[in-house]
Amino acid sequence: MLSVVILNWNGVRLLRQFLPSVVENTVGDDVEVVVADNGSTDSSPAVIRSEFPTVRLLCFDRNYGYAAGYNKAISEIDSEFVVLLNSDVETPPGWWRPLLDFMKGNPKVGACQPKIKSWRDKSSFEYAGAAGGLLDSLGYPYCRGRVFDHLEKDMGQYDGAPADIAWASGAALMVRREAYLKVGGLDERFFAHMEEIDLCCRMHNAGWRVCFVPDSEVFHLGGASLAQGNPMKTYLNFRNNLLLLLKNLPPKKARSVLLKRRLMDTLAFLMFLAKLDFRNAGSVVKAHRDFRRMRSAYSEFPERDVLGSLPGADRNIVIDRYLKGIKTYTPGK
Repeated sequence: MLSVVILNWNGVRLLRQFLPSVVENTVGDDVEVVVADNGSTDSSPAVIRSEFPTVRLLCFDRNYGYAAGYNKAISEIDSEFVVLLNSDVETPPGWWRPLLDFMKGNPKVGACQPKIKSWRDKSSFEYAGAAGGLLDSLGYPYCRGRVFDHLEKDMGQYDGAPADIAWASGAALMVRREAYLKVGGLDERFFAHMEEIDLCCRMHNAGWRVCFVPDSEVFHLGGASLAQGNPMKTYLNFRNNLLLLLKNLPPKKARSVLLKRRLMDTLAFLMFLAKLDFRNAGSVVKAHRDFRRMRSAYSEFPERDVLGSLPGADRNIVIDRYLKGIKTYTPGK
């Protein structure tokens, strides 16, 4: 059984816009669509009940955030496979079947994602996931199809056989429930942003694979919760990125990487100052301060540097992008 779970908080407009495609195109004897409502105060629950009667509705008493909200939803679902699907994703017919077939045929895969393309420009990859996520040598996330803010057109360059990746995007993330639960689900301390990257890192460290399946695609609006450049998003991305490195690297490697990251993040802070963007500059400072405060909550670390052997980890994406002018995952394309 497959459950496609959409976490919602006061998103009635997005539900009315995007849920019809999910309901219409996610049909089968072995699949269900679930909306997990995170304590909405708008008309979301009533709209689900009246306009989408085939959708299973889970109602929570408050907003638990992305991580805890999905953990709570998955604890109430018995399906072997679950898709965590953003509420601003449009799905074409049969989009879920290649993902499910791949997972069933590859029992060591803990998570996978489809092509994630832009809803606004359906010929282009979308920021949050593109053709599969990667981490560079300093733990900066980037994608096949997206390096920082540069998005590639989908010209079939990532088609073919499914590929191993470092992380799969939470915009459309299929997980094997067994693997999800064994590694502890999403880290609720993260609240939101990069929690799916951390989840995938823990899956790798536990011996699971994470893959990109090109025969499936979805179209993501993006920025529905926090837009790029929002100071809160900057804060969460910087803080949570540091936390996932601390958690998922051996202590000696983590100390080395985090020292280098402090230097690189200082440059990011100075870039924000140069642009007179004082709010985002302050977010970087706050992220590092809160990382130092939160790091004592973590006490178990891997013995081997599994992340260093993953695709994309041999690059420093900051140097590639800003010093060498390389804008794509595959240089020269």
